[in-house]
Amino acid sequence: MNGTTSVTANPYETDLNRHAANYQPLTPLVHLERAALIHPDHIAIIHGSQRTSYAMFLERSKRLANALGSVGIGKGDTVSVMLSNTPAMLEAHHGVPMTGAVLHSINTRLDAQAIAFQLDHAETKVLIVDREFSAVMAEALALAAAKPLVIDYDDTEYPDDAPFAKGERIGTHDYDTFVSAGAPDFIRSAPDDEWDSVSLNYTSGTTGNPKGVVYHHRGAALMGYSNVIASGMGRHPVYLWTLPMFHCNGWCFPWTLGVVAGTHVCLRWVRAKAMYDAIADHGVTHLCGAPIVMSTLLNAPETEKRDFSQTVSFNTAAAPPPEAVLAGMADAGFEVVHLYGLTETYGPAVVNEWKSEWSKLDRSERTARKARQGVRYPALEDLAVLDPETMENTPADGETIGEVMFRGNIVMKGYLKNPEASAEAFRGGWFHSGDLGVMHPDGYLQLKDRSKDIIISGGENISSIEVEDALYKHPAIMAAAVVARPDDKWGETPCAFVELRPGQTLSEAEVIEHCRGLLARFKCPRSVVFREVPKTSTGKIQKFLLREEARSLGNP
Repeated sequence: MNGTTSVTANPYETDLNRHAANYQPLTPLVHLERAALIHPDHIAIIHGSQRTSYAMFLERSKRLANALGSVGIGKGDTVSVMLSNTPAMLEAHHGVPMTGAVLHSINTRLDAQAIAFQLDHAETKVLIVDREFSAVMAEALALAAAKPLVIDYDDTEYPDDAPFAKGERIGTHDYDTFVSAGAPDFIRSAPDDEWDSVSLNYTSGTTGNPKGVVYHHRGAALMGYSNVIASGMGRHPVYLWTLPMFHCNGWCFPWTLGVVAGTHVCLRWVRAKAMYDAIADHGVTHLCGAPIVMSTLLNAPETEKRDFSQTVSFNTAAAPPPEAVLAGMADAGFEVVHLYGLTETYGPAVVNEWKSEWSKLDRSERTARKARQGVRYPALEDLAVLDPETMENTPADGETIGEVMFRGNIVMKGYLKNPEASAEAFRGGWFHSGDLGVMHPDGYLQLKDRSKDIIISGGENISSIEVEDALYKHPAIMAAAVVARPDDKWGETPCAFVELRPGQTLSEAEVIEHCRGLLARFKCPRSVVFREVPKTSTGKIQKFLLREEARSLGNP
């Protein structure tokens, strides 16, 4: 021996290398490709009188990708869309990433100024816009520095009795003409790496300044499998689009349905009759939505309701549904699945996985179990309640409050062009949700408060700070604070507490009208309370007192 130590090579790490044959980047694009290969004639999309097979769905997505490539779109470019739940939106979810570009879905409820910010921040190269939204988009384009190629989507199934008339064409291309010019035999090369970006979604966060949440191909692919498991989907489910596809990419369900060759049933507006007709006529088995969708279904006039034989799985997020709502949904033929997540976690990342023995508990105990957000999604590696200062787990006693944190492959890449916010969100090796909760001894999470002061109304996030900023722009208002007020229909609505300057007078209607001139309609206060706004000795508004007062007001 010469004094040296012999190191034996690990045989499991020797001559066992990655090759194209044994390693491919994960991508949600394979879900559609597989479904089209195996079930080419199965109906993939129902939209009014239109029926699109899986073979045609894939072909149109390829044509869109090729057409986008012909105008210079490639890896790293942003294609923005402002579309309703229509076939074009489903095609965009596949055709855009086939080019290596990133899909940016714009909230159709935003005002022009917010849209303009997103177009500029995303550096939009191509914009596809539904004619329903052409007026606000034209205004946004006039405000934006970005000058994208604009493509009009003219929905041929737009109903004659629609509450909103189509707007004027504002683009230089027609969507169907543009897609038809693309090659049907386009072969995608994207992604080069599963870490490549697939989509961009803006969230208001804790202030009125939007942050661009970036998803990667790996996470979107894994969400496809996880959604199938969490939703209990079998082969060929029929999915009704009550959830906006612009919201976290429709919780990734535009990609999910391909895993099980399901049928997308498009729905432009959430209306009771249209939902019941779709459920009864098309055999809908699954849908997602905020509590407002449940209220719409349950409170519909009897003349709009339809009988159906199948049990429909309803995935809902935000606040846990009251027992009376759950009972009403069960009586109406729906099975409610409670989910929780954030834009930063690709939508739902936690599911209240119901245990059969819980159904035998008395009503109060069942309600207590249903109030929990639940356990981690199959694709989420870890879910915890931690002390944000020490980053230690809080006791799993159902009482000790900490911050809810996530870790795994369905957590965002980060915030676009915002390294400081990304670093803060990922501090300590966890994604900090900003939500406060407790962990129960059985490992089920339950939220207790939202430290970000976000109001969730009808499934949409509203920044209280953004609304307060609008209120402070009124010359008669000296102090203002906005908190959530419980609402049976919307889950929560903004409630404004307003302190007027001496000698000034305002009515509730005047305050609301002032906000409507500065904010999207859904962000405006639904109720206004005139009073001295409580503050600490240092002048900080005591929102916890106002939250209690808003809760005591009951439903509007």
